[in-house]
Amino acid sequence: MAMAIQVQTRLWLGGVLSTARDMQLIVALVQQIRHSALCRPLLFCVDRCAAYVRAIRHVFREPVRTGKQGRPRLRPWDGIFIAQVIKQYAHRQVVAVARRIVQGTQAHVDALLQHTQGGGQINTAYIERLNATFRSRITALIRRGRALARQTSTLHDAMYLVGTVYNFCTYHQSLRVPLYLPNERRRWLRRTPAIGLALRTICGRYTNCSLSGCPLRLGSRQNDEDGPQTPPKHSWLSHARDHD
Repeated sequence: MAMAIQVQTRLWLGGVLSTARDMQLIVALVQQIRHSALCRPLLFCVDRCAAYVRAIRHVFREPVRTGKQGRPRLRPWDGIFIAQVIKQYAHRQVVAVARRIVQGTQAHVDALLQHTQGGGQINTAYIERLNATFRSRITALIRRGRALARQTSTLHDAMYLVGTVYNFCTYHQSLRVPLYLPNERRRWLRRTPAIGLALRTICGRYTNCSLSGCPLRLGSRQNDEDGPQTPPKHSWLSHARDHD
C-alpha cells in the first residue's frame, strides 16, 4: 500500500495497492498526485526509497510542442522540490535521522515548510500518522492480527471507504479556526480536510506532499491480477458517491 497526503490541509490524496513495493507501485501513486496538482511550487517529502525520486522526476514532465513531427521532448515541471528523510535503525529502533534535499535549494525548501506547516524540519510525520490511522481502522492492516485481506479488491475498497470518511467527515484540531464573537467571546470552527482544501484552493499558493509505501500482505487465496490497482482520476470523489 502506498499513499500520499497534502500536509497543509491534511487531505488524503489517494493510494494504490501492490504485493511488492516496486517502481510500478510508486509511479501509479505519483500519477494520482499529478492528476490533482496545479502548476505551483511542490515539495515532496519521502523516505529513503530511491523509487520515489525516480518516479517524481519521470511523472512530473510535460511535452514541449514545436509543431514538428515525432515525439515531442519532455521537460520537467518548474518548482518541483524533493526532500528525503533517511532513518537508521538498530534493534528495531531509530538511532539516527538524516535529512537531505535531493532537488531544489535549502532556501526554497525552508520557505515551503514555513508556508505549509509553519516551519520545522523536513519530516514524514504526517504520512506516518495517516498510516497509523488507516491501520487502526482497517482490521486487515493491524499488526499481528488474525484478519487477512484475501483479495486485493477487498482492501482497495476498505482503503477508499476509510479515506473518504477521513477527508469529508473527520474533524482535525489542527485545522480549526477561531470565530470571534461580541463581548470578547470566542468559539472554534471545526474543519475537515475537504473543507480546508476548499479554502486553500481559493487563496493557496504552495503545496507540501508526503508519500509513503509498504508491501501488501494478502492471504493464501488471491484472485486478483498482479500489480497495483490504480483507481480513476478523482476517485475519492467517486467513492464518496458510491458509499453514500
